This record gives sequence, structure tokens and C-alpha cells, in this order.
Amino acid sequence: MQKTLRDAGFKVTAGVAEIPTAFVAEFGSGKPIIGIMAEFDALPGVSQDAVPFRQPIVEGGAGHACGHHLFGTASVAAGIAVKDWMAANKIQGTIRVYGTPAEEGGGGKVYMARAGLINDVDAMLHWHAGSQNAAGATSSLANISTKFRFYGEASHAAAAPERGKSALDAVEAMNFMVNLMREHVPMETRMHYVITRGGEAPNVVPAFAESYHYVRHPNAQVVKDIFDRMVKAAEGAALGTQTRMEYEVINGVYNLMPNETLARIMHKNLEQIGGVNYSEDEKKFAEEIIKTFPKGVLVSPEDAAKITPFIVNENGGGGSTDVGDISWLVPTAGLSTATWV
Repeated sequence: MQKTLRDAGFKVTAGVAEIPTAFVAEFGSGKPIIGIMAEFDALPGVSQDAVPFRQPIVEGGAGHACGHHLFGTASVAAGIAVKDWMAANKIQGTIRVYGTPAEEGGGGKVYMARAGLINDVDAMLHWHAGSQNAAGATSSLANISTKFRFYGEASHAAAAPERGKSALDAVEAMNFMVNLMREHVPMETRMHYVITRGGEAPNVVPAFAESYHYVRHPNAQVVKDIFDRMVKAAEGAALGTQTRMEYEVINGVYNLMPNETLARIMHKNLEQIGGVNYSEDEKKFAEEIIKTFPKGVLVSPEDAAKITPFIVNENGGGGSTDVGDISWLVPTAGLSTATWV
């Protein structure tokens, strides 16, 4: 991506915000300064070849989920297109492409914002692959993700169980309390976790165990309040099992603040451009993918050619994004495109 932008005439600054893969590419000078976010990241265990059935490139390897293989490349192409238009028409201003890694849990944009890389930006644009073409004033869920680690004492589970202090017991006690909390949190809350370490063998009392928790809600303060309760549950679990607890906040992002003015401008332009018209080969490829889905789960090619009506929704969607933090600092607008089947 950096090479492509550099070859297109952008000035590229690599390794920004102390992130080796993050970069800022810039063309032009002066105001206004418009930013385009080019995301690139991957998730563990979803490696996938370019075929319409499940086939990992690397078994168990990382891969791009929910259209993330499109983000960076399309944003780079958009940046170059704007740059070419500016040069051809002698337009004053600056276009920047922000290479933002680790949106899926790492919060790369948060660190870039903290480094002051967006302080002078007048408007920031982003996009996401989806099942429809839309540009509304919509929000997302604030999120805190945390690893809770418990330290106990190992012992033989059969010969000397009384000598052990089970870190796994602490994890399970904490998770039990978190599950009880579900009845006593706001309806829009989402809490999910996995046990990432639970011991090595059943006949050994685990000296170390770890669980990885997410808490989400449309309001960042509500997320913080629920997170504080989760910490108390972890402290109580450690007290009751005679173990020691520590936690590490892996990521925290704000809910996206919609900018209705920018969103309406983006929607107007999206209507002028129109939807996506797929080729026959692309439709056949999609049909093969659909065969792997449960019945009734599909998007028709006709819908992909439409633009959905403009909506305003500040209650958050089903996911979280570090774009949220950017939107509290810079006027931000985003769109989705019909790239899913």
C-alpha cells in the first residue's frame, strides 16, 4: 500500500505512532485537509483462499473477515482518484490516506489519534463492506476488551488436592458472576468471553488461568461502569479461591459519533454514483457461496444495485470500531457497500 501511494505521488511517512505498519500518505497542501482511513488487519483462524467454499490458505492461520481484505486497497484507490482529480483541476487542499492497522481488537486508530496525527484534519472518511449500499448517520458500540489472569498454586489433583489453589476455579467463579450480571445490565449491553488458558492437564491443579472478556454498549460511560463491575467480580473470585488476579486492558474504543451533515452529503453522492452491478461470473461465484449458508440467508443481486434510504441511528449497531475514537475528534462520515452475499 505504501509503495503504491508513493508511486502515485504521495509523500508517505511510515511507522507513525510507534506502530511499525501504520503510515500516513499525503498529497497537496493547505486547507481543507480530508482524510481517508485505509484499514488492514486480520483475525486468527480464518485464513481463506479465494474460492467459494471453506479452504484455508494456511490451516489455523489468520485471515480477513467481513470484507476486511477490501478496506485498505479500496481506500488507497480512492485516495489516488481524489489526488488525480485535484491535480487535473488544480484544486487547493490536502488529501491524506491513513494506514490504520489492527482495527479488529488492537485499536490502531486510537494510538494514531493520541500521537496527534489527525489534529488538523477537517473531515475523515471511512467505509465498511456490507450487504447494502448505505451512507447514514449511524453509530457503533463502545467496547472494552480485557484479559483477566489468575495465579494459584499447582498440586496433584488426586494425590494432594488440598495443597492446590486453582486458577481455573477463579476463572470459572468470575465468569459465573459475569453471567449473573447479564440480568442486571442495560438491555443494549453485550458481554462475551473465552477462556484462553485453563490449565495443561486434568490431574494438575492449574497454577495459571486466563479469560478474555468484551463488554459493549452504545454509551462509553455505561461500558466503563459495567467493566468496573467485572473487575470487582474478578477480585471476588480471586479472594474466594485464594488466588491472585491481575488484568490487562487490551483495547477500548468509543461509540461512533454520527455527523448528520457529512452523512447526508455522502448519501447524496452515493445516490449519484449508484449501486454495485456484478458480472455474471461474480454472480455465479456468489451463488456457490450461498450454497454454504443456511436457507433464507442471502442478498439478491438486485438489492446490491440499490441505495438504501438515509437513516439516523445513534443507538449503535452490532459491532465496535476504533473509528469511534476518531469521530469524537474529527467530523467523520462512513458508508457501506454491497459486497456480501
